[in-house]
Amino acid sequence: MSGKVYLLHPKRYGDSRGWFTEVYSEKKFAELGITYRFVQDNHSLSVPVGTLRGLHFQTPPFAQAKLVRCVRGSIYDVAVDLRKGSPTYGSWVGAELSAENGDQLLIPVGFAHGFVTLEADTEVTYKVSDVYAPENDAGIAWDDPQIGVDWHLPAGVAPTLSEKDTRHPALAQFDSPFVFDGTPMTLVEV
Repeated sequence: MSGKVYLLHPKRYGDSRGWFTEVYSEKKFAELGITYRFVQDNHSLSVPVGTLRGLHFQTPPFAQAKLVRCVRGSIYDVAVDLRKGSPTYGSWVGAELSAENGDQLLIPVGFAHGFVTLEADTEVTYKVSDVYAPENDAGIAWDDPQIGVDWHLPAGVAPTLSEKDTRHPALAQFDSPFVFDGTPMTLVEV
């Protein structure tokens, strides 16, 4: 498990008709050291501004890396280091992803993931490196003060959460199955 969270800026090729972009290339990702094999694509629609989904992850043997992008609207996307023994355990990084900027965030295995919508009717797609396994579905409290995520919620907007996301434990109550591999968490922009 690498500690590298990648913020990817895919190049767009435009003309009078619009633009084209390559959002995933196994070869180009491998050149960056990203060797996850993606097995499933997911797509979500969040209607209200302030819809908060997270902090989610799957435990081994169904742990997932995620490649996230926003295809309509905008989100603030977050990754939290959950690797036992990591000097960055419980630390987070985040980035704004939008249909306009086309950026993507790669969240490695061993990290929790979450996002909040900054616009109404926002759609997010993401690739995952393993199938959904309900028995391995887990989460950490989105508002855990030990982690201290700044969600970049618009002024006056309270988060809209699922019932499940209101019940996740705090980081201090979580016994992580993920192990530090020697690579502290870094945000790599490419």
